Amino acid sequence: MQSKTEDVNKSYKDLFHEYLEKGVELKLYQKIGILFLIVVITGFVGWVWEFCLQEAADGFSALYVKGGNLLPWINIYAIGALIIIATAYRLRKKPWAVFLLSAIFCGALELLAGWLAYIVCDGARYWYYHDQWWAFGNINGFVCPASAFAFGVGALALIYGLLPFCIYLAKKMSKKLFLWISISLFAIVMTDELVNLVLKCLNLPTAMDLYESWGWKYKLK
Repeated sequence: MQSKTEDVNKSYKDLFHEYLEKGVELKLYQKIGILFLIVVITGFVGWVWEFCLQEAADGFSALYVKGGNLLPWINIYAIGALIIIATAYRLRKKPWAVFLLSAIFCGALELLAGWLAYIVCDGARYWYYHDQWWAFGNINGFVCPASAFAFGVGALALIYGLLPFCIYLAKKMSKKLFLWISISLFAIVMTDELVNLVLKCLNLPTAMDLYESWGWKYKLK
């Protein structure tokens, strides 16, 4: 058992070194599957992050749900992760550059998404940084230096943790198993997203209504 664990550790270290130095050569199906996994995992991590922040802010007095989907997944975190990979992956030899660029781009995404939601959804705010003591320097409550800093830290975890791990899975799993897992998870999340979007457009009960019927609270800000 110990020898097998050591082999796995060495295999991962070798891949991580190759990943940092010159990049790992991947087939098309591996690239697609990796992106699918990134979308699912980062959206879930974002939901957990939002849940914990809201519970801590309210003293665990009630159960809150964010994101608007039935599943624990928030789309803006997945979008941010894809932006980070597209812009910061090539800078992976320079962690400071990954952090800085990601903080800037994700901060801009948060500002733009918050502003568009406010305009399109008649003043709705899905987050609001104006009334928190740590949100100094915020721009109309849509983005603040602290949130941009958090995105930068998250980018480091993505580029040096999650992404190489997903690459490792893609290289070690059989093609059939890897595609089955990645496509299935992605399809489930996207179906949930699409169904709730359609229900909302038709003014029909959505996942938020279901959660509230269970005693959970949906909080825009």
